[in-house]
Amino acid sequence: MNWKDIYDSKVVTADEAIHAIKSGNRVYLTGNCSVPHRLLKALVDYAPELEGVEICQCLTVAGSEYVAPEMEGHLRVNSMFISSNVRKAIQEGFADFTPVLLSEFPLLFKNNVRPLDVAIIHISPPDRNGFCSYGIETGLTKTVAESAKIIIAQVNQRMPRILGDTLIHVRDLDYIVPADEPLSELPQEAADDGGITQKIASLIAERIPDGATLQLGIGGLPSSVLKMLKDKKDLGIHSELFSDSIIEMVQAGIVTGARKSIHKDKIVAGFMLGSQRLWDWANDNPVIELHCTEYVNNPFTIAQNDRMVAINSAIEVDLTGQICSDSIGTKFFSGVGGQMDFIYGASMSRGGLPIIALPSTCTLRDGTILSRIVPTLKPGAGVITSRNHVHHVVTEYGMVDLYGRTVRERTQALISIAHPNFREDLKKQAAALHYI
Repeated sequence: MNWKDIYDSKVVTADEAIHAIKSGNRVYLTGNCSVPHRLLKALVDYAPELEGVEICQCLTVAGSEYVAPEMEGHLRVNSMFISSNVRKAIQEGFADFTPVLLSEFPLLFKNNVRPLDVAIIHISPPDRNGFCSYGIETGLTKTVAESAKIIIAQVNQRMPRILGDTLIHVRDLDYIVPADEPLSELPQEAADDGGITQKIASLIAERIPDGATLQLGIGGLPSSVLKMLKDKKDLGIHSELFSDSIIEMVQAGIVTGARKSIHKDKIVAGFMLGSQRLWDWANDNPVIELHCTEYVNNPFTIAQNDRMVAINSAIEVDLTGQICSDSIGTKFFSGVGGQMDFIYGASMSRGGLPIIALPSTCTLRDGTILSRIVPTLKPGAGVITSRNHVHHVVTEYGMVDLYGRTVRERTQALISIAHPNFREDLKKQAAALHYI
């Protein structure tokens, strides 16, 4: 039987495919901008007939119907990174959060820490040899899907064919649901914060050498940093993700990958977050390679890149250098993501630059302004980057290097880049703690 006959024999409707899920199953839902909306809707419709189904996921650009309170007892989301559509459900106890390094997320399933019954994936049409591409979300899905007993695939005419370690053959699919629908989009917009992000980006950009390899996270800061690198040469990308802002950098000849230590001349990542413009540009583009996240985010892979620059953010930083990025006190907000993977990897890189960047203050809904450099973290705050791993911290008031510094030296350095309105109070509290 040739692959086309195999493909045709597995084509079903979304409702028929989703009925392969049984009560008590553990199901993986592919995420980021690759959420298969047709299959997700069918799952929500089928949910009242199910009991005790666990939906494992990372960040998902989708609605929140599948984590609504009425899903209780039927579907329960277990997210390893908290996106906005599931945050309220997790904070109110209708869904679960599992802390895990992004580099280890696929291994939870591969190593049967959480044995998987069904994987719901979203892939491109097959090529002439019967191979489909995982498209814009390979890193967090390929290994997980290969670990499932059953694979349900939405094969979308609009999913771009992305190169790298991205392929799955139609013979390995159990149910195929054809589709022709737009992918989710999550453009990374510039921050509207009175120029603070631009100041931080400028401080970072001036430290990035020619030939550096960059990790780009989510948000306005990475885009702002890229815009300030137009005088640089032969930059490379090795990142858990990238977005639209990379296009101009490649077209301008600034990002070439020519001086990368591994995957020379290639943009390497696990997935993409962006717009249709990015999907069109990345389709069958030989410059881009997506790989499994346990490889891309492995600190020892990252460390092989000379001049590796890792840029990550934080919610708050205490005076000893502990970095909180996943919670506001006891209230879970996001997750570790790739921060620890890349901070550690960049710290081992020859000429590496591991950076934590954040505005010096935050403004609450009632207008209260708080310092994000604090004497001690809020009770229950999650430490993502430990005081033992932290290197550079930057706010709009400067960049300091904490690595190998005493607590007294760290305290003085961090106070120097705190907002001026909070520095005297921080000094008093630091003295009370016997830090200075």
